[in-house]
Amino acid sequence: MSLQACADIVQKSDPVRFQAAMAAPVESRRVLFPLYAFNVEVARAPWVTEEPTIAEMRLQWWRDVLDEIKEQRPVRRHEVSSELANVLHSGLADSLDRLVQARRWDIYKDPFEDADHFDEYLKMTGGLLMWMSAHLLGARINTTQQIFSLGRATALARFLQAVPALESHGRIPLVDGRETAISELAHNALNDLPDMRKLRAAIPAAARGALIEGWQTEALLRQVVHQPARVAQGAMGISEFKSRWLLFRWA
Repeated sequence: MSLQACADIVQKSDPVRFQAAMAAPVESRRVLFPLYAFNVEVARAPWVTEEPTIAEMRLQWWRDVLDEIKEQRPVRRHEVSSELANVLHSGLADSLDRLVQARRWDIYKDPFEDADHFDEYLKMTGGLLMWMSAHLLGARINTTQQIFSLGRATALARFLQAVPALESHGRIPLVDGRETAISELAHNALNDLPDMRKLRAAIPAAARGALIEGWQTEALLRQVVHQPARVAQGAMGISEFKSRWLLFRWA
């Protein structure tokens, strides 16, 4: 029932990753749904309150969960934490804690310090989540860089889609908001994408399910390269037909 609860959380709050998980091999979902549900809980923690102290406490609660998993202590009761403890071994709990720490940026209205800070945010949120999912499903260390690159690019595409909403909440989401800079940002991420045929061939079939959440990434980033004004307009997106076709191909 807890796994179903995780799936319900993802379906409601992160439909793109829900579709990706449902397109993945069935055996992959036991890892994907707890990790994706954990990501939902952590990502929304800074946004459920205007009070930074309360938001910090919510993130700390999840850091404490990871500490309990790391130290192999009983994990506090929660529909996500119990399933997370079933799939996350203690050695990886420290790594996942970096995702929670990165989300502290979402609490405050300070801009990113510089391009490196923004890049680290993308790597420690989208990149780390994709790598963790793939690694728990059997991907080896020699594919780490390629998976991080795909996860980072996927995080960038989703972040650019969220720019208007972030600005409406008083945030300064981009280090350089000029259209030329945004286009270059997307162009560089596209150049860093791995060769997907080689990457899929290098990892077990189950681990390929962790990559599926990136099925829209290349199309969205190419759109930004050619039409960067779409970011500020909140007009990034691909047709339902193309989205389904791409998901079918990736699955």
